[in-house]
Formats: sequence, structure tokens, C-alpha cells
Amino acid sequence: MDNIKDTVQEVVMAILPITAVVLILQFTVIWLPTEMFLQFLIGVAMVGLGLILFLIGVDIGLLPVGELIGSALPRIGKAGLVILLSVVLGIVATIAEPDVRVLGSQVDMVSDGAIPKSILIYTVALGVGISVGLAVLRIILSISIVYLLFGGYALVFLLSFFTPSEFVPIALDSGGVTTGPMTVPFILALGVGVASVLSSKTSSTDGFGLVALSSIGPVIAVLLLGVIYV
Repeated sequence: MDNIKDTVQEVVMAILPITAVVLILQFTVIWLPTEMFLQFLIGVAMVGLGLILFLIGVDIGLLPVGELIGSALPRIGKAGLVILLSVVLGIVATIAEPDVRVLGSQVDMVSDGAIPKSILIYTVALGVGISVGLAVLRIILSISIVYLLFGGYALVFLLSFFTPSEFVPIALDSGGVTTGPMTVPFILALGVGVASVLSSKTSSTDGFGLVALSSIGPVIAVLLLGVIYV
């Protein structure tokens, strides 16, 4: 019960500021039509309820399962298989990410179908999956995350010179949408689980940093997609 109470308080504090701002603007500046204002209030209530249920589900299911999977994978004994399964898990978690689907829909609409929603979603998911695989490989080999981050961002800047200008902002946004409520808890739990089993080789803090790496992968993937679309 305490967990549910904390989640409710967290969601209320998260949506209260924007709700208050819109209410102030409504009665001072913008004066939206009554129907639209009521739709906003109903939407706020639905968002709040949805976030509460979603975060409770994350705490009950995603985090424990992600950590258990992460701790079970290294026991397979084959590094290649562990990395492959990590890639697959990163892909499927990203496909289920609501933020990625919103970005795909917006890009599809703005580009009049030139960049299909499905193509963008799968490109971003593939980028995240490969990044998760590299992050797990980093944990196994005890590679410093600094090298991967430096190399990743260097590649991003390099590709930006060869990618059409309209793809660059989309690519950068794709890195942000992967840090959503579905992908982040699962990937973090997966990394912590893997690092906890490999504690004899590396510190358990190496389980962190997967989100940073996972944000670079989709940026590079979408930039490469732009090069292909040229």
C-alpha cells in the first residue's frame, strides 16, 4: 500500500504544475472553448490514472523481471548468446515504448509518408538493441564507458555532415524518446542484473550507463537511415 501511495503522490506532483499553468492561462489569456477545456481536464484525469497504473506495473513486473533476466543471462556461459539476447530484448522493449511510437507517428504525418512510421520505429529499435548489446559487452570485458561514449558521439557528429539536414533533428529526438517509461526501467534492471552476476570481474555500478549508450544507438541508426534515403 505504501508503494501505491508513493506512486500516486509522484504522479500528482508530476502533472500538477502543467495543469495549474493551463488553468491560469485559460482564465487569463487563452480562453479555450468550453468543450476543448473539458477535454483537457478529462485528458489530465486519464493521463494521471494511466501513469499510476503504468508505474505500479513497472514496479511489480518490469523491474523484477528485467533484473532476473539480467542475472540469468550470464549463467548461460556463452558471451555471444548473452549479447544476442540482450540485443533482442533491447529491440522488443523499444518497439513497445510509447514515446517512440508518438515520434514515428509525428514524423510520418509531417513528412507525408516519406518516412513511414514503421521504418522509423524499427530503425530506432535496432539502434537501441545494438547499443544494449555493446553495453553488455562492455560489462563483460570491463571496458570504460568513456571510450564508448566518446566514440559514439564522434560518430554522430561525423554522420551529421553526410545526412540530409531534415534527418538530423529527427535523429537527435529519437535518442530522447528511447529514455521513456518502458525502455529505461527494463534496460537499467537488465544492466544491474548482469553486473551483479559479474561482480567478480567488474563493479556493480557498471550496470549503469546503459541508458546513455542506448540513447546514442538510435541517433546513429536514424542518421544512417538518412544517408540511405539520399
